[in-house]
Amino acid sequence: IHDGARPFPDRALIDRVIEGLDRAPAAIPCLPLRDTIKRAEDGVIRATIDRSTLWRAQTPQGFHFDAVLSAHRAMAGRALTDDAAVAEAAGLAPLLVPGSEDNLKVTTSEDLAAAERLITARQMDMRVGQGFDTHGFAPGDHVWICGVKIPHDESLAGHSDADVGLHALTDAVLGAISAGDIGMHFPPGDPRWRGAASDQFLQHAADLVRARGGAIAAVDVTIICERPKIGPHRSAMIERVAAILGIPSERVSLKATTTDRLGFTGRGEGVAALAVATIRLPLPLPSPPLPGLGPGIVAEG
Repeated sequence: IHDGARPFPDRALIDRVIEGLDRAPAAIPCLPLRDTIKRAEDGVIRATIDRSTLWRAQTPQGFHFDAVLSAHRAMAGRALTDDAAVAEAAGLAPLLVPGSEDNLKVTTSEDLAAAERLITARQMDMRVGQGFDTHGFAPGDHVWICGVKIPHDESLAGHSDADVGLHALTDAVLGAISAGDIGMHFPPGDPRWRGAASDQFLQHAADLVRARGGAIAAVDVTIICERPKIGPHRSAMIERVAAILGIPSERVSLKATTTDRLGFTGRGEGVAALAVATIRLPLPLPSPPLPGLGPGIVAEG
C-alpha cells in the first residue's frame, strides 16, 4: 500500500518490503531518527526524548492481504495515520525493513523543491551541443544577428535571413539531442525557407527538445566579426534568444570577439558565430529482461 505523496520508491526498497513479507504478515520501511527529539508545551521545551527506539515510517508498506483487510474492518472509524498503525491496532506486529532517504514525502513547497532537485540530479542526462556558422556580406542596409535587426551598410548573404547567430545556436541545440543539423530540417534548396526568419528554425529545435521531455539549461553564443559592433545590441539579442527558447535571460550568454584582423572576418568579409547549448534529457528506462532470462542474458533469434 503506497502513499501517492512519495514519488521516489525505488526497486530495492520495494524488494525489501516484499522479502519482509516472507517473515511477517506486514513489512514497513523505516528510517532511524538523526535529529535530537524534544517534547515541548506552549513553545517551551520540557524534555529530550530517547530516539534510539524511534523510527520514521515510509511507504510502500506491505501486507498479507487477508490480514490487512481484516485489520481495516476491525479498526473502521478509528483515527489512524497509516496502514501500519491499523495493523498494529489490530494486533499485528509489522516487520521493520530499511527505508530510503530518497523516498521523501512531498507535503510542503520545500518538499516539492527538494523533489525537483532529486529528479534533476538522478533522472536527467546532461547533453552539450556545438554549432558554427558563417555568412559573407552582400549588398543591403541591415543584418540580422541573434534575432535583432541591426542597421548596417551591407547585409549577410543567405537563403533565409542569414542570421548567423541563430543558425549556429540552432545547430548547437540539434546537436545536443543528436537530431542532425539545420540543413536537414530546413534544406537550403527548399523555396519555403527563402528569406525566412531564423527564429522559427531555433523554435523548431527547442520544440524537439521539449518533445523528448527535455529542457534547455543554458546557451552560449560568440559572434566573431570586425563589424557591425555587437555591444550596443547585446542586451536585445539576449532577450530575443531567451524569448525564442522560452528560458530566463540569465541562462543566455552572448559575447563578441574579433580575430585581430586575421581571416575573412578580420578582413571584414563576413560574420561567424560559435554556439554551445546545454540541455537536460530524461534518462531512458532500462529494458526489463525477457521472461525466464536473468539480467545480462540476451535472447538469440
